[in-house]
Amino acid sequence: DAPATTPEAAAETPAETAPATPVETPTATPVETPVEQPPLPAPQALPEAPAAGPVHDLSAWGMYQAAHPVVKAVMILLVLASFVTWTVLVFKAIELWIARSRLKRSAGRIREAVTLQAAAESLGKRRDPAAFMAFAALEEFRASEAALDGAGPEGVKERVRSIVERVEVQAGERLRRGIGLLATIGSVGPFVGLFGTVWGIMNAFIGIAESQTTNLAVVAPGIAEALLATAMGLVAAIPAVVIYNHFVRSIAGWKVSLADAGAGVERMLSRDLDYRRAGQLSGREA
Repeated sequence: DAPATTPEAAAETPAETAPATPVETPTATPVETPVEQPPLPAPQALPEAPAAGPVHDLSAWGMYQAAHPVVKAVMILLVLASFVTWTVLVFKAIELWIARSRLKRSAGRIREAVTLQAAAESLGKRRDPAAFMAFAALEEFRASEAALDGAGPEGVKERVRSIVERVEVQAGERLRRGIGLLATIGSVGPFVGLFGTVWGIMNAFIGIAESQTTNLAVVAPGIAEALLATAMGLVAAIPAVVIYNHFVRSIAGWKVSLADAGAGVERMLSRDLDYRRAGQLSGREA
């Protein structure tokens, strides 16, 4: 018989229990602690980009407008000088062409004439220098005719030669009037332009010092404006010199033709004196 269990035995004997199911205990996720980074260097101030300079108009008109007032005055003076040069060219070319045409016709009539009286009749009312020589010689011959018998012809020839020379000088000076401006412009123009350039470059360097930069984009416009004055001086001077030399040669050639006409007048006077003397001799012989 199985022994009876007493309450004390039952208490001492552990009761059989079902095997316990293992309980999964949640594992704590490891917390990532931030790694301390070394401190970044303080940001340095970036250099400011240079401010964009003013946009320059590098045309001739734009450089003139941006130039210093003194340089502007120089440019205006050179433009006026160039205008005077071309004005003198037009007017003196017309004047010289008219003088050549008149001298050519009068000299031709003087060559064709035999006596001063015939030359005066052929020239009519012409008042160019060659015609004036013939008229003056005829008047002097008539004024001195009463004294020719006693004084001889040398005095008349000398006086007519003096008249011819004075007409040549006065006509040449009249024709040269105005071309002296060309010589002045040709010799002074480059120096006036150089003065404008020096003044402009001086102001350009002052601007460089004030802006404290040697950037070519800032420096170049001021220098270009200054050099424009020199260019304008050359533009005014070179044509003036060329035109002046052309007129000097042309007037010299015209004066040679006038001198030939004067020599023709003197020959006619000598011929008239010989005719008069021959007439007196033939009268005495008769």
